[in-house]
Amino acid sequence: MTKVRIALLSDTHGAIDSRVQEVVAGCDLAVHGGDIGRASILAELQPRLGRVLAVFGNNDVARKWPEQDRQLLVHLPEWIEQPLPGGKLAVIHGHQVPARDRHRLLRARFPEVRAIVYGHSHRLVEDLQPAPWVLNPGAAGRARTHGGPSCLVLVATAGDWHLETYRFPLTLLNRRLRYTHLHDKTQSHIGQTAQDAATAGRTRDR
Repeated sequence: MTKVRIALLSDTHGAIDSRVQEVVAGCDLAVHGGDIGRASILAELQPRLGRVLAVFGNNDVARKWPEQDRQLLVHLPEWIEQPLPGGKLAVIHGHQVPARDRHRLLRARFPEVRAIVYGHSHRLVEDLQPAPWVLNPGAAGRARTHGGPSCLVLVATAGDWHLETYRFPLTLLNRRLRYTHLHDKTQSHIGQTAQDAATAGRTRDR
């Protein structure tokens, strides 16, 4: 494919906002940055090509998953490097490196990719400094969304990458959290060219 739309999301913790699902449905692929919460979350993501890539988070452990879903855990990799038109995308949950120097350490770990996606902090971040981008799509579920569930869409072509940002606000009604049907205006950012080669992520040693 010469142009690919990839939905980037993370930190669902067993629940996914329906508006994030709608964004995923408009993309070719989906990438989950960990802290999934249960196997059915990945099944609920329905990108056009039917392919969902995911890594494990620090909460993706047997004692926190439904018993019937635990077999999937051994198949989740620690990290992924996925080839895309115009470069590679790395995905890792991010708990492996300290928060203080996380972006610097992630760039040192994946120096040849064009963008790095991580989760863990539940905070939407777009660090577009050169070589490479470091992106956190925020939390796509209900836990600690810091203002509302969010996700990113990466549009990748051989000559250019850019981002679309989706933040869905919350309202507090009758002492219960309910979701509105509004989202922030899509934002776009222009990228730079990177290499095409890919390296498979290693799986978790269990």
